[in-house]
Amino acid sequence: MANLTISVDENLVKQARIKAIQEGTSLSAKVREMLAAYVQQDIPSATVVVPKLPVSKATGGLMPGIDPSSNRSFSEAMDADTDINPIK
Repeated sequence: MANLTISVDENLVKQARIKAIQEGTSLSAKVREMLAAYVQQDIPSATVVVPKLPVSKATGGLMPGIDPSSNRSFSEAMDADTDINPIK
């Protein structure tokens, strides 16, 4: 099991610990439950499709015209990978 460090308001942590104790569990167990529920609601099926990044075969880096600081640039390039002309 991995350890996770997060920053949370002290008062919120105190209230959450009290509530967890009242429910007969621990705050760690509640956080694990919430993380598991969070992950499961985002995955519609057991298959996860990882999009192919637009990488140049010539240089191994990103294709020309893709801004590495822009999520939109990546998204558009992956959605329209036929519109990207590889370096020859």
